[in-house]
Amino acid sequence: MSNRDALLDTCYGPVSAQVIARAKEIRLLILDVDGVMSDGLIYMGNSGEELKAFNVRDGYGIRCALTSGIEVAIITGRKAKLLEDRCATLGITHLYQGQSDKLVAFRDLLSKVALLPEQVAYIGDDLIDWPVMEQVGLSVAVADAHPLLTPKADYVTRISGGRGAVREICDLLLMAQGKLDEAKGQSI
Repeated sequence: MSNRDALLDTCYGPVSAQVIARAKEIRLLILDVDGVMSDGLIYMGNSGEELKAFNVRDGYGIRCALTSGIEVAIITGRKAKLLEDRCATLGITHLYQGQSDKLVAFRDLLSKVALLPEQVAYIGDDLIDWPVMEQVGLSVAVADAHPLLTPKADYVTRISGGRGAVREICDLLLMAQGKLDEAKGQSI
């Protein structure tokens, strides 16, 4: 894409007018966890506890989005106590864990927040995410997503999952909506 085709030239590179138009309408950002908020690796402690690493830049982006009026939710196939703690720290109140059919959780979430699918963005990394991604206003695949998912997404991040991809999308939404300046100065 050439710069003249881009409506917004961001620190992540140029973004198409179509993506910007969709991003302006987003009121809810839904995230997968493994491969999106984390790098997809699962560490096991000696006692069998599951450990994951989360990027603080992603956390800051989530806080900025929430403070700027964009709701954030998580729909994930796995279940982990540490995710409940991370959500509490960030202020995420919509958490769906252990979801083998993410579309069911998506429909339930939409009814709770009273939004239209066009007002939702979803970030995924694998084929289990596609049924929801094809329903939303802005579908996003992380840079290292499954190769069958990336061509279907409206936008593919420049940054890999767990390395700041969530922050990239939070920044994109805030820039498109003219809210990035008001989000500065938030803390986690």
